Amino acid sequence: MWRQPKTVWSVAFACVISFMGIGLVDPILKPIADELGAGPSQVSLLFTSYMAVMGVAMLGTGWVSSRIGAKRTLLLGLVVIIAGSALAGAQNSVGGIVAFRAVWGLGNALFIATALATIVNAAAGSVAQAIILYEAALGVGIAAGPLLGGWLGGISWKMPFFGVATLMTVSLLATAVTLPATAPPPLRSSITAPLRALGHRGLLTVGLTALLYNFGFFTLLAFTPFPLAMSAHQIGVIFFGWGVLLAVSSVLVAPWVQRRVGTLWGIVGALVGFAVILAVMAGWTQHKPVLVVGVVLAGGFLGINNTLITETVMKVSPVERGVASAAYSFVRFSGGAVAPWLAGTLGERSIHVPFYVGSGAVLLSVLVLLTARGYLAVIDRSPGHGAERVDSEIEAEAITIADA
Repeated sequence: MWRQPKTVWSVAFACVISFMGIGLVDPILKPIADELGAGPSQVSLLFTSYMAVMGVAMLGTGWVSSRIGAKRTLLLGLVVIIAGSALAGAQNSVGGIVAFRAVWGLGNALFIATALATIVNAAAGSVAQAIILYEAALGVGIAAGPLLGGWLGGISWKMPFFGVATLMTVSLLATAVTLPATAPPPLRSSITAPLRALGHRGLLTVGLTALLYNFGFFTLLAFTPFPLAMSAHQIGVIFFGWGVLLAVSSVLVAPWVQRRVGTLWGIVGALVGFAVILAVMAGWTQHKPVLVVGVVLAGGFLGINNTLITETVMKVSPVERGVASAAYSFVRFSGGAVAPWLAGTLGERSIHVPFYVGSGAVLLSVLVLLTARGYLAVIDRSPGHGAERVDSEIEAEAITIADA
């Protein structure tokens, strides 16, 4: 699995830097709110604008990459991220930061969907091994982001934004030099292809599952810093622990869980475990040790879920992987954009309610996923848990199981 062509390592490195941007702003949410006189609901819009634009823009990623090629799409996405993060750091109002976080989200859309498809298509070995590499990059990036954000945020809340711009510039140069030129595919993708792909029941159901799970994920990420009420550095260290456990469980635990109980029950177990943690955090929100332990332990369940559900997206439908990734991301990010704002708004009324709502949404995602259990069952019955997709076989047998 670790013997990969340089294309894979180049894109994986860029993914690490890109995913650092998700957790980088986490430690500075409260400092931004304090310095600019904003509440949790206003500051949470840094996540909402980022996610909403990224989700909608996912619809156009295949259209762009099929016309200019994967490498140019990746480079374009990195340039937009650099511009968005640098300009966000130059603002002196929450509204300005929110606006340029949206630009940042546009760049991330171009980059993330293309990066996932590039790694899966170029990697040596199975789809499952490629997904583990991708999730490893995600985990390392998410783990390093809060730590760097906490360190830079201790200097100024502006510094993490400039830090991202600097790191993304390094990533841009590395990608430009090491990634071979890629010609556009012979068939151009339609901008409506991801929407049509959502007509596949398995893909749509997995996307809706991720949408609901994001309510819990962004409650943890965007709201927990407020009841913790700690310094940027302390928040960074806590979420670094969360990210490390997420990375370890993504790479080492998720494959073991899949072999032991299968893809479906692995995802269900991870989601239920995460929901329980959120419920405990809801009941003991005023106890900081409970919140700290809850945040770190949540990383273990999230890592398992992320690997297995991303793997499922790449296998569950017979469409191109880039289209499947864009369709799935559109659903989860567009809907998930509501979650940070909702958590912040509810948190201004009661610090307990956001965690209860997040827990309930995650449990609802389990019920939604179970409606497509036939599709996941076919994946698990294939050699290596569907190491390669079985397309029409999945479709036919899943319908049979569901009807039964």
